[in-house]
Amino acid sequence: MTDFIKLHQSHFNFKQFIAAAFKEDVGDGDHTSLSTIPKNHHGKMHLLVKEDGILAGVEAAKRIFKELDKNFKLKFFLQDGTTVKKGDIVFIVEGNTQKLLMAERLVLNIMQRMSGIATKTNYLQTLCKGTKATVIDTRKTTPGFRFFEKWAVLIGGGSNHRYGLFDMILIKDNHIDFAGGIIPAIDAANKYLKTKRKKLPIEVETRNIEDVKQVIKHGAVQRIMLDNYSPKQCQTAVKLINGKFEVEASGGITEKNISAYAKTGVDFISIGALTHHVKGLDLSLKAMK
Repeated sequence: MTDFIKLHQSHFNFKQFIAAAFKEDVGDGDHTSLSTIPKNHHGKMHLLVKEDGILAGVEAAKRIFKELDKNFKLKFFLQDGTTVKKGDIVFIVEGNTQKLLMAERLVLNIMQRMSGIATKTNYLQTLCKGTKATVIDTRKTTPGFRFFEKWAVLIGGGSNHRYGLFDMILIKDNHIDFAGGIIPAIDAANKYLKTKRKKLPIEVETRNIEDVKQVIKHGAVQRIMLDNYSPKQCQTAVKLINGKFEVEASGGITEKNISAYAKTGVDFISIGALTHHVKGLDLSLKAMK
């Protein structure tokens, strides 16, 4: 997953994030640790899994520890993407105890949320087994934390939709309404790309089968989104599109109905709840005596 880091390093600064996170949490000092633990105390901790799921955030934890103190000694037993069960030990870290306790909460916050997202993604992708549908995320992410949330989706076996507003043109209902219709919006987007000499994929949201027919006839997009369609409507749309464009189903899709949507033949199923409505996996960083 270092490829993900390299891909997004131009708009996400890992070191800056860590520095800001410690500034937010530590302020002028971790006074509890400073007052109760001797300055030169050497400690050892292990990350304990307390709930079954898919592990994510190991690489992130490694970078946090090394950024805080290059002298930390780390021993990893499990990697990102591993299926874990209650009682598993992920890694052991040892070094200055005050610094270990300073890093504890940041590492856990990131790993618990990432593992929760990876676990949910993996489960939903499993429900699509036997179809070509890939589960993808959305921009419904936590401000400032998108990098980790989208990384977790990949670790869980899903794929990323656009990272932000800059790497894809997604013409949604508001754009269509403001632009005066679906065809004027598509034409304007293509003209813009030509003028700016930019190469970006274009996706357009459709609200009904008539919209789909318009887009098929007009073309000039790479992907058609079927927003808030029923599985039956999706099936009709997929048949009409007949492989000419990528097809994405979106809106109101849950673990209860995702299998039905996947079986319609869509290429992608986007689920905002992957990142905005997910329970963290229970993990604990405990002292070793």
